[in-house]
Amino acid sequence: MASNSLSISRLSRLAEEHPDALTAALCGFLVILGSLALHFGWLSLAVLILPVAYIIGGYSSAREGLTTLFQERELDVDLLMIVAALGAAGLGLWRHEYHLIVDGAVLILIFAISGALEGYAMQRTERSIRSLMSLTADTARVVMYGDEREVAIDQLAIGDRILVKPGEIIPTDAIILEGFSSLNQASITGESMPVEKTAGDEVYAGTINGFGALQLEVHKTPESSLIQRVIRLVQQAQTEAPPSQQFVEKFERSYARLIVIFGLLLAILPPFVLGWNWEDTIYRALIFLVVASPCALMASIMPALLSGIANGAKQGILFKSGAKLEIIGKVRAIAFDKTGTLTTGKPQVIQIVPAAGSTETEVLQLAAGVEVYSEHAIAIAIVQAAQQQQLQLPTATDVQAKVGQGIVGKVNNQIITIGKAEFVQATAELTQISQQLQAAGKTVVWVAAGDRWESSPVLRLLGIIAVADTLRPEAVSMVKRLTKLGVEHIIMLTGDNQQTAQHIAHQLGINEVYAGLLPEDKVQVIKKLQKQYQTVAMVGDGINDAPALAQASVGIAMGISGSDVALETADIVLMADRLEKLAKAIILGRRAQNVVKQNIVFALSCIILLLAANFLGNITMPLGVIGHEGSTVIVTLSGLRLLRN
Repeated sequence: MASNSLSISRLSRLAEEHPDALTAALCGFLVILGSLALHFGWLSLAVLILPVAYIIGGYSSAREGLTTLFQERELDVDLLMIVAALGAAGLGLWRHEYHLIVDGAVLILIFAISGALEGYAMQRTERSIRSLMSLTADTARVVMYGDEREVAIDQLAIGDRILVKPGEIIPTDAIILEGFSSLNQASITGESMPVEKTAGDEVYAGTINGFGALQLEVHKTPESSLIQRVIRLVQQAQTEAPPSQQFVEKFERSYARLIVIFGLLLAILPPFVLGWNWEDTIYRALIFLVVASPCALMASIMPALLSGIANGAKQGILFKSGAKLEIIGKVRAIAFDKTGTLTTGKPQVIQIVPAAGSTETEVLQLAAGVEVYSEHAIAIAIVQAAQQQQLQLPTATDVQAKVGQGIVGKVNNQIITIGKAEFVQATAELTQISQQLQAAGKTVVWVAAGDRWESSPVLRLLGIIAVADTLRPEAVSMVKRLTKLGVEHIIMLTGDNQQTAQHIAHQLGINEVYAGLLPEDKVQVIKKLQKQYQTVAMVGDGINDAPALAQASVGIAMGISGSDVALETADIVLMADRLEKLAKAIILGRRAQNVVKQNIVFALSCIILLLAANFLGNITMPLGVIGHEGSTVIVTLSGLRLLRN
C-alpha cells in the first residue's frame, strides 16, 4: 500500500515538473501497444488504443493550433502536424491499410517527444533564474531594543538593523554596521573567491556569509536589491524575442500558408497531370505537410540565445534580451565613459612634493587633519592616504570651506590653507613641478601654513599633493583584448578636460577621445559613431551616461558601481564591475551568432532533402517524421552548446 502511494506521488510530481515528458511517455506506451495489437491481428483492440494515443499526444498541439487559427487567423506548425496525422489515419481507414494509422500515431508521438525535449532545453536555460531565486531568503532576523525577531523580507524597512550569523544568506542589500567576515558573492558577481567585508561595506542579498556574525542596516527596499533586479531582468530577457526570432516567426506564418496551398495542389493535381492514383497522391501530400513544416527552423534560434543568456548569467554577465546577445557579437565600435568605467572613479593620492623645510609626512598629516571635515572626493582621498600610512591626524579647529577654492583650518596654532594655487597664494616654488603633474592629468592641491587670521595672511608653502583618478587594473589588458578580437574602434568619452583625457587615453592605448562632454553631448557622439560604424556599444556607470546607453546599439553598465538609472537603461550589465567580462560577452555573442547560423543552414538543408526524398525517393511517413522531428531535436540540442563556458 505504501509503495503504491509512493508511486502515485512520484507520478504526480513528474506530471507537475515535466508534463510534456509524461505526455510523450503515455503516448509512446499506447503507440507500442496499438502497434503490437495490429501486428498480432487484433484490429479491434488497435482501433481502440491508437485513437487514445492521438488524443493524449496531440491534444495540446491541436488546442494551440486551433486557438491560433480562430483567434489570430493564422496557421502554425502544430496544426499542420495534426492535420497530417489525421490525414494518414483517414487514408489508412479508407484503404484498409491500417499501418497508416500507426504512421500517424508515430508522427504524433515524435512531435510530442520533440516538444518534451524542447521543453527540457528551455528548463536548462531557466535554471539560472531558479538558482537565484533559491538564494533569496524568506525572512530576516531584525534586532530591535536588544531583542531579535524573524520578519518577512517584504516587511523590512530602510533603517532596520538585522543580524546575519555565519553560514547564513544575506537577506537584502545592506550596509555593515558591525562585524567582519568573508562573503561568497558568486551568485551575484561570478567571482569564485570569497570577498572580505567589514564595517561600512555594502553586502548584497543572495550572497552567503562566511565565518563572522554581521550587524547590518537596511539602506534600500528589498525589491530594489541587486539580486531582485537581476531576476527581473533575466525574466525579461527570456520573454523578449530577438530580431532574428521575430523574423522567423513572421516567416513561419507566411510559410505555413504556402505549405497548405502547395499541399492542396499536390493532393489534387497529380492524378490529372501525372496520372497518380488518389491514395498515393494524398499520402505524398500528407508527407509533404510533415517534412516541409519549419519546426527545425523555429527551434534554431531561441534555445541557442537563451542558453547564451544563461551562460552569461553564470559568468556575471547579464543580458537583458536575446536581441542584445546577438547585437554584441556584431559590434564594430565601443565607446567608454572614462570615470568609473575605465578608471576606478575614486581619486587617490599619487604623489606628495614637499617644499623646502617640509617633509612628505608633515604635508600629508596637516592636510588630512583639516580635510577630515570635508566630504569632497579629493579630501577623502587625502584622508585615506594618511590613514593608509597610519598617521595620527592632528585636531583642527575653526575649519571653513571656501566653495570652489579650498579649505582653511587651525592646527597647532597654525592656519593651514589647502586648495588651488591662487587660494594659497602660491609662490614660484614648485610651480614647474605642479605644471608637469597637471600635464600628466593629475589634480594638484597646494598646502600652506600661516601664523594668524587675516584677510591676506602671510603664508608659508608646505608642499603640493597630486591626486588622480586611477585606471582600473584590468583596463589596459581589456583594451588590448578587444583589439585582438577585431573591435576596430575604441573610443573614450569624458566630461574632463582634454589634457586629462588624453593622458588617460594614452595610458590605455586609445586614440579617439572626446572630452568636455555633457550628457547630451555624449548622445550626439554616439549618433555620430553609429553613422560611421553602424553597430556601436556604449559602456558607462553613471546617471549622466544613461542617455548615451539608451542611444547606443547596445548599452553596457557596471553592475556594482553603476547607478540605478544606468542599470535600468543598459542592455547588458557586468555584475562584478570587471571589464574583462566585456570581451567574454562579445565572444559569447559571436558564438551565439555562429550557432544560430549553423542551425538555420542545417534546418533548411534537412527540409530541402526531405522534400526531394518525398517526390523522388518515395519515403514513408515514419521516415519523414523521423527526419523532420530529428532535425528539430538536433538544432535544439545544438543550441544547448552555449551553456558550456
